[in-house]
Amino acid sequence: MLAFNHSSSMTFTLMGVPGLEPQHLWLSVPFTSMLLAILIGNGAILFLVITDPTLHTPMYVLLALLMVADLISTLALVPKVLCLFWFDDRVIAVYACFTQMFFIHGASVVRSALLVAMAFDRFVAVCEPLRYNTILSHSLIGRLGLAALAKGVILILPMPLLLQRLTFCHRIIPHTYCDHMAVVKMACSNTRPNRIYGLFVILLVVGLDLFLIGFSYVFILQTVVRLNSRDATFKALNTCSAHLFVILITYVPALFSSITHRIGRNIPPHAHVILASLYLLIPSVFNPIIYGIKMKEIRGRVAKCLCR
Repeated sequence: MLAFNHSSSMTFTLMGVPGLEPQHLWLSVPFTSMLLAILIGNGAILFLVITDPTLHTPMYVLLALLMVADLISTLALVPKVLCLFWFDDRVIAVYACFTQMFFIHGASVVRSALLVAMAFDRFVAVCEPLRYNTILSHSLIGRLGLAALAKGVILILPMPLLLQRLTFCHRIIPHTYCDHMAVVKMACSNTRPNRIYGLFVILLVVGLDLFLIGFSYVFILQTVVRLNSRDATFKALNTCSAHLFVILITYVPALFSSITHRIGRNIPPHAHVILASLYLLIPSVFNPIIYGIKMKEIRGRVAKCLCR
């Protein structure tokens, strides 16, 4: 078996969707549709938040940062996938592969951290409404955004750095993009540190972030239960509904994909690859739709722009 030492001239070959190579052109249709929906939806909300001074509130600033993370993740993933589907362009340089991996996984970590910050925002809005503007100052929101960015960079940067020490026996990646574990499996040297660190990142990001979000909602529910008015209860729950929907479409597909990848022995490889691609794109597609429907300020701005 040939072993390939890591060098700048080394390349990987992306297989795409294993077993469905003849259907790549048809598979490009939903990916193209999702790309357009993400660019239009996320771009529109980002434009509204930036240009409308009345939307420069903590909740909408965090929402704008979430839209940016979604756009970065999508632009790191979909263009190469479409080149593969349309032009059979499977080759990717090793440093381009590591760079794609960094931006895709890094944006996912930042998105998760921003959802924690948005949970804290909802906690203050429901539990401390009179002190909302005092607690959630613009400086605090800026620090939360920087903390989310730092978390993504610090946690994901070691992944490509650890990969650089490996020797690769294979160069054909059975995936549509440079997923961390898919690249690790191409190596013939000791990959134990890579696997342990990948599991550590998953547990720290998904486990800790879900715990913090759940912790915030425990206090929110305690406050809601103590409300005497049904209208006040409904209003309090309605302020959290959009965030709860986003949490569901972010973590449920990711957890489902992770579980099927580890215990779904009888699931065909193409199903794993499609699930791994969709769990990155589904939140980016539905986030602007959910917030556009649930937030009356955004609905009003969109309606005003359409009337113009």
